[in-house]
Amino acid sequence: MSAFHFDSLVWHWPIAIYLFLAGVSAGAMFFAVLLKHACLKDQAYRSGFVQAACIVAPIAVLAGLGILVLDLTKPFEFWKILIFYNPTSVMSLGVMVLMIYQVFMFAWIAITFRKPIEDWCRPRYEFVTTLSEKLARYEASVTGLLIIFSVALGAYTGFLLSAQPRFPMLNNPVLPLLFLASGLSSGAASALLGGVLLKGNPTGKEVQFIHKIEIPLILGEIFLVFTFFAGLILSGGQSKMAAFTAIGEGFWGWVFWFGIMGLGLSAPLAMNLFMTSTSKRTFSYVAGTACLSLLGVILLRNFILYTGQMTVS
Repeated sequence: MSAFHFDSLVWHWPIAIYLFLAGVSAGAMFFAVLLKHACLKDQAYRSGFVQAACIVAPIAVLAGLGILVLDLTKPFEFWKILIFYNPTSVMSLGVMVLMIYQVFMFAWIAITFRKPIEDWCRPRYEFVTTLSEKLARYEASVTGLLIIFSVALGAYTGFLLSAQPRFPMLNNPVLPLLFLASGLSSGAASALLGGVLLKGNPTGKEVQFIHKIEIPLILGEIFLVFTFFAGLILSGGQSKMAAFTAIGEGFWGWVFWFGIMGLGLSAPLAMNLFMTSTSKRTFSYVAGTACLSLLGVILLRNFILYTGQMTVS
């Protein structure tokens, strides 16, 4: 049986990329909100890390949506999903969450970057300034709802796969939590990587703040991975077979142990602990840690998607 081609395969790599990009977007906005309200306050728009998160999040979610549309059997009929919602369909509910999330994402970005937007528009487009002032009155509500829908979108990427009863490894209640945690991790990594590329200070308070959250987040991911597979093994039967098929010998076993657990989780954890204890943060070190975290998350998405479909109940 090939690692990428087998009889029971329903979903392939474009869905894994879509799940990755949706998680990156949700995680990036989550950390942008945290940075603004815990560290930067009204000066958030000046931070390269907040700027990076607010660039990455819209691009990632729109690119993911584009991949999802192109992967449909009838892509030109995607508009029907946007109008006719089926409350019993996981896909339909996910699209609804995705659409609402984007509304609050763009609203929050407009509020956060209100000053430079108004400075640029005031002599040209006075109506933009008026709209911006009205929107800013609802900042607290927009922020709260953005956090809620960011978390919902991050967890949904796991619910989409877990709603597959014929695949015992995917039909796992831990999967939404695991994908939420890894999505937040990828959002943090994308904000860090984009921030240093935008000349953000690698020793600044934004990096220190994110790293303090990343350490327990990575430890949480490791715990969730352990819980995910422990539950499968203890369940016995096809679930146990699915677990050992995934993490045993062969291509996907190497991806799991070396790629995900080694490069994607253990290495960033060690590097974060080193930076926290020594306070030595350079561009290459921060960027390298972020790249390893992103690699681990995209490998996890592909690993779960493919190995989860190898064993049928």
